[in-house]
Amino acid sequence: MDARTVARIYAVGRAGLGAALLVAPSRLGRPWLGAVADEPGGQVALRGLGIRDLVLGGIALHVADRPGVGARTMLTCAIADGVDAGATLAARRHLPSGALGVAVLAGAGAATGFWLRAALPA
Repeated sequence: MDARTVARIYAVGRAGLGAALLVAPSRLGRPWLGAVADEPGGQVALRGLGIRDLVLGGIALHVADRPGVGARTMLTCAIADGVDAGATLAARRHLPSGALGVAVLAGAGAATGFWLRAALPA
């Protein structure tokens, strides 16, 4: 599979996760944040994350084939995922055990984005 195909899959996955967080923030957020995902304040934050990922995924899909822009957009996505992973790990003592899975998923997203940054045409 070539880097552009991986970039498209990465973008669609991000957009899909973002859309799911908008629609069902409690269900998707509970393993990560616990009971706070069921409260209005937690849902606001989860929906904010959802729209971020929906928009980033849409942009990433739109520019995946554009030299330079696609690679830089994948880097942007990687940085967002890296911050999510780091913030989750930093707070892990105060989060449910499912948060570790979220941190691993975000770390894998960051690694993929950094790889795509290098693999796509500059």
